Amino acid sequence: MERSLLDTKLKFCGNASYEDYQAVLESAADYVGLIFANSRREVKPETAGSWFNELGKGCKKLVGVFVNPTLGEIERVLKAVPLDVIQLHGSESPEFAGKVKDRFSLQVWKAIHHSDRSIEQMKNYESIVDGYVVDNRTKDKWGGTGKRFDWQQIPFYLEEAEVQQVPLFIAGGIKPENIERLMAFHPYGIDLSSGIETNGRKDIYKMKRIIERMKKNGDTSTG
Repeated sequence: MERSLLDTKLKFCGNASYEDYQAVLESAADYVGLIFANSRREVKPETAGSWFNELGKGCKKLVGVFVNPTLGEIERVLKAVPLDVIQLHGSESPEFAGKVKDRFSLQVWKAIHHSDRSIEQMKNYESIVDGYVVDNRTKDKWGGTGKRFDWQQIPFYLEEAEVQQVPLFIAGGIKPENIERLMAFHPYGIDLSSGIETNGRKDIYKMKRIIERMKKNGDTSTG
């Protein structure tokens, strides 16, 4: 199913400060990502909860990113932050993903790290998770690498997500300079972190450039 480019969902992830959170709330993003795992963008549950209590979330959805958590760790976060989506970004098994969904009754997304076995991995989570984020990884980082995978493989991911009837976000190395190329694949959603940052902080100008280039590409395509 081909989507309108202007329907593409946006997730701005890795909000590590009050200012980041506020800037993303004021942006055109649909999802606000908060990382509750070992990362330079990690935020403590109580800190994120204080941001929410002061600023709310508007019409956006909050996504909590976890890497190989326990159910107890997820529960601790949920006591502080009313997440809409739990994103499992490590090597969590289909069985664990199912337990998370049963325990918390929230949407669960699974990160798939690009490899020659990625589609096979997606099939293992069919009917268990509610969506996917395809990302790149390095030996020491589960995500947030600022590097993209081979985008020529995107159609295969989109096809499998269509079979499963779930959303799929593309992450890794996306920035204003290459967003138009990515939009040519008509992804359901895109997930950005380092691509909208300057000196480790969310950059309002880069966020606006992302939106402008998406709209420009959409106008060009729809004539």
